[in-house]
Amino acid sequence: MIAVRANPLRLVVFDMDGTIVDSQANIIRAVGEVAKILGLPGPPAEQVPRVIGLSLDEALAMLFPGVDTSTHKHLDREYREAFVRLRASPEYREPLFEGTHEILDALEGAGFLLGIATGKAKRGVNHVLNLHGLTGRFVTIQTPDDAPGKPHPGMVLQAMSQTGVEPKNTVMVGDTTYDIHMGLAAGVKTVGVSWGNHPAEDLRVAGAHRLIDRLSELLHAAEALTSATSWESGQ
Repeated sequence: MIAVRANPLRLVVFDMDGTIVDSQANIIRAVGEVAKILGLPGPPAEQVPRVIGLSLDEALAMLFPGVDTSTHKHLDREYREAFVRLRASPEYREPLFEGTHEILDALEGAGFLLGIATGKAKRGVNHVLNLHGLTGRFVTIQTPDDAPGKPHPGMVLQAMSQTGVEPKNTVMVGDTTYDIHMGLAAGVKTVGVSWGNHPAEDLRVAGAHRLIDRLSELLHAAEALTSATSWESGQ
């Protein structure tokens, strides 16, 4: 009797901001409010997307260089409070990118487990998941509250440890070079998305294994990248 081996577990780990959630305008607005409250020169708006994806303390340190440790603590607190105010405003919008629900359904239907690895704090992640009916969709959620921030591989390594999925069967999906570097450092395959905070060319140069222009393309990319042929050929 020939033993039939069960299909291995496979995992797709998503970044949030700029990958499945369009939060750029809110982040830029919150940074501007913080600068005004603390009387600091605010960074140019076009500079802010370059740090989205990093942990909050690191992102603020890059946007407000030269301020002392005490001021950095105020920056962190004021930014968090600014976002709470934004989310309470009637004008608040933080939409999902088109096709998010559909691709999650498709990936689950193909047998993939779903995870998150984001620079967002856990409170922000929970807010977005509740807002868009995504609570319970992700079997592992990694934030800088529990692991080193990007591009350190810790969040992806923890996601694999929690789910029991091997690196060769894991795909990291993100819109920034920090996502790509994190995935590569963790030994997994990476997919860059072209609609986020870093230009697609930057993601290619960073080493992304695939680039996609629509979320609907992700299932095919994830299937191809986790196939035995892909790993044996080094693609």
